[in-house]
Amino acid sequence: MAPETSGNEAQHLRERIALLEAELSRQKVDSRHQAEEAFRLLADAAPVMIWVADADALCTYFNKSWLEFRGRSMQQEMGNGWAEGLHPDDRDLCVAAHLKCFEARQGFRMEYRLRRADGEYRWMEAIGVPRHEDDAFRGFLGSAADVTNRRHAGTVPDQRAVSSVFSLTDRERQVLLLIAEGKSTKEAAIRLGISYKTADSHRSRILEKLGVHETASMVRYAIRAGLITP
Repeated sequence: MAPETSGNEAQHLRERIALLEAELSRQKVDSRHQAEEAFRLLADAAPVMIWVADADALCTYFNKSWLEFRGRSMQQEMGNGWAEGLHPDDRDLCVAAHLKCFEARQGFRMEYRLRRADGEYRWMEAIGVPRHEDDAFRGFLGSAADVTNRRHAGTVPDQRAVSSVFSLTDRERQVLLLIAEGKSTKEAAIRLGISYKTADSHRSRILEKLGVHETASMVRYAIRAGLITP
């Protein structure tokens, strides 16, 4: 009889342990859901634009400020949908930089142009930090702020930048100015009545003459040279 009683007690103990583990798991899930809901409430009340991405670099959440700025729904922005709003001249570089940081799981800070709800491209400063939970990488949490006015405010023409910009041909300066104002290479071509191939060739020569490698640096030259009115 004693061995049978011992066996019953062991079975009962295993059942109790299983019930406790299930309860702990449920509480952990409930706690996570409550924490996520609290985060969303705080994020939606924040004036800054906030985004969340999973470990596969796909965005899973945007707060109210982001959605209002973009004039789009959560479903439209989720995944890679947000990248549809990137300026054509910034898109490839921005997406590549995002993926590189996700692969390295390192924080980042970058600037790019993003289309606002009214159709205007605005300069954004984006910051992203990796998220970890139970020592596992869960993705990134980030913010974005419109820094267009800050970039333009109080700009004093820099003599070196002025000299570099005015060493360009008239057509190259026209292309530079249009791109600095937020136009894509295609839009600049249409505005100037030239082919896209010709406009892109001008853009490549501008980058080479100014000694820079991306559109953002080219635009900064235009700002420093005073081509753009603050």
